[in-house]
Amino acid sequence: MEKVVIAIGGNAILQKGEESSITKQFENTKKALKPLVTTIKNNSIVFIHGNGPQVGQLLLQDSNVPLDVLDAETEGQLGYLIQQSIYNLLRENRIKRSVVSILTQVLVNKKDNAFKKPTKFIGPFYNRKQAESLKKKNFIIKEDIGRGYRRVVASPKPLIIIESDIIRDLLSNNIIVIAAGGGGIPVHYEKNKLKGVEAVIDKDLASACLATGIKAEIFIMITDVDKVYLNFKKKNQKALNKVKLNEIKRYYKEGHFPAGSMGPKIEACINFLSNKGRKVIITNIKNIEKAINGKAGTIIER
Repeated sequence: MEKVVIAIGGNAILQKGEESSITKQFENTKKALKPLVTTIKNNSIVFIHGNGPQVGQLLLQDSNVPLDVLDAETEGQLGYLIQQSIYNLLRENRIKRSVVSILTQVLVNKKDNAFKKPTKFIGPFYNRKQAESLKKKNFIIKEDIGRGYRRVVASPKPLIIIESDIIRDLLSNNIIVIAAGGGGIPVHYEKNKLKGVEAVIDKDLASACLATGIKAEIFIMITDVDKVYLNFKKKNQKALNKVKLNEIKRYYKEGHFPAGSMGPKIEACINFLSNKGRKVIITNIKNIEKAINGKAGTIIER
């Protein structure tokens, strides 16, 4: 069995314009997982989920709660949705495996430049008028590449997954693990003790960090586009099908992938493959089965 890390975007669980009910999120989670049955059955799996829409909504309800606590709250909430959905999927397909979700702390550097230049999109989409109104509340709002306006917060680089040893032990016992949800809970050491940090870690960078830590062979990122594109949404847009690491590094340096959009995914891809990972797959839910079989999506290898 190969070790496979699968990162599912928060927008796959709560899509743009949808009602934010738990029923709807359960429904979307089941749809996202169903095409992965064969992959789950035949591999050692860690699932990681995004939390952008969910943590943003919680912030709107109470802006006084620290981001690290909201990260933990969404990690528990969405971890439960995914854990129960996987459990039921295993039973439906007569697969004898156990599944567990872990509240995961991720070490960051409190002096990371990300705290000076927030880029991480969270929360719902707004129109221009709504965005201007939110700016008056001292929210930092930016345009999310033609999709609308969203709040941005600090997103420091993940350094170490604190619970990585526990995750490795669970995998060695054939247990499916849900970890580092929403990028995990950002923490740093203060006087040799862990303390939460006001930030949201990019879930793809955290996924790559975890994938490297557990020595995974394959890293799958499920997003809302079918492939990675050069010149995205421009007249000279070009889809990338199968790409080598050196090639994707060159495109990244040329600035094809914006920091608030595909940039972190490509950075995560480069980090993973540069640390002995074998293959990265980037696609959407609709094409995930074909992509795993090499017939869709963007596949990047060393």
